[in-house]
Amino acid sequence: MLLSFMKAQSSATAPNWESLPALRADTPGAGNVIHFNNAGCGLLPRPVLQAMHDHLDLEAQIGGYEASAARSVQVREFYTGLAALIGAGPDNIAFSGSATHAYATALSAIPFGPGDIILTTRNDFVSNQIAFLSLRRRFGVEIMHAPDLPTGGVDVEAMARLMKEHRPRLVAATHIPTNSGLVQPVAEIGRHCRELDLLYLVDACQSVGQYPIDVEEIGCDLLTGTCRKFLRGPRGSGFLFVSDRVLRAGYEPLFIDMHGADWSAAGEYRPSETASRFEEWEFPYATVLGCAAAVRYARGVGLELISRRTPYLAGLLRDGLDELSGVRALDQGEQLGALVTIEVEGWEAVEFKAAMDARGINSALSYRRLAQFDFGDKDVDWCLRLSPHYYNTEDEVARVVAAVADLRAGR
Repeated sequence: MLLSFMKAQSSATAPNWESLPALRADTPGAGNVIHFNNAGCGLLPRPVLQAMHDHLDLEAQIGGYEASAARSVQVREFYTGLAALIGAGPDNIAFSGSATHAYATALSAIPFGPGDIILTTRNDFVSNQIAFLSLRRRFGVEIMHAPDLPTGGVDVEAMARLMKEHRPRLVAATHIPTNSGLVQPVAEIGRHCRELDLLYLVDACQSVGQYPIDVEEIGCDLLTGTCRKFLRGPRGSGFLFVSDRVLRAGYEPLFIDMHGADWSAAGEYRPSETASRFEEWEFPYATVLGCAAAVRYARGVGLELISRRTPYLAGLLRDGLDELSGVRALDQGEQLGALVTIEVEGWEAVEFKAAMDARGINSALSYRRLAQFDFGDKDVDWCLRLSPHYYNTEDEVARVVAAVADLRAGR
């Protein structure tokens, strides 16, 4: 299952993918750039583009409302496909305009009060950390961060002790933080949450599409993700998984609209029985259909294969960069995914990224303000993030390493 697979893949050899040329031919951008910014946005494959174009054309021809009605079966495939991808039921999935919006909507459903504790990690995503601080400012909740292991990543046993001692109102963890290649042991955290009957929220923004995800094995009550990253779907898309027990308990977002509830009487409303109570009436249907196509594409390629090849390419990249003088690989933890972060001596952040851009290499920057704990521990103010995906090649890895070496040598 998830834990055993994640441990096994770290020693995996290069997958023999005879289909790689076809996958690259299916990716229009692959011939234009070396795209190592999949942790930001994956390159769209042709079926995703086609699904979105087709629906926009239909809207132009017959009208927006009429087009969504005509494509209702295909729209439903977003829910069935994503549910199959993460081991859930279709009625447990809600579409959202972003993972951050899905996360905020989930938080809004929890009736926090003064003194309630949110137990999280030092590597939770920056927007999540800010949301917790906002809840502290508005409702008086307490934020507790579990310590890390010396090797990196949360100390699960210490976190479990904090659970038992403080009985937090919410336990929250980010599976793969955006600022490093760390993969957190979310299923181990989930086991402790189940034993203590604690509400558990997981941010899977960087792991959906990169690794097999099973919400039952993770043991989460709520899970958020995006379609634009390793799923290779369009921007402006995200989702929320809501467990049956959360639905049965009556959790609902703070601001619920006519899509998520029925106005049952003049002074009453009745929430939907499904996760649709966390959605809004207005949908970007072309985006939803693009997401459905992206999920089909990922499942067609195979998450088992993806989760071997993508970290393998990242491992090659990390090893190559770590050998360069004046370059420090920053990723720590027992398990590392496809996000590779480096510090480069003698360069400023924007200047270095611009130099990589000029060489046709897509990357991303992260700053201390986005990872106060992690970057403070590592004593860095910024890093360059490189994130390959399965459609990238070993030759591209070598070219990226050579580019960094050349730029570093020039200083």
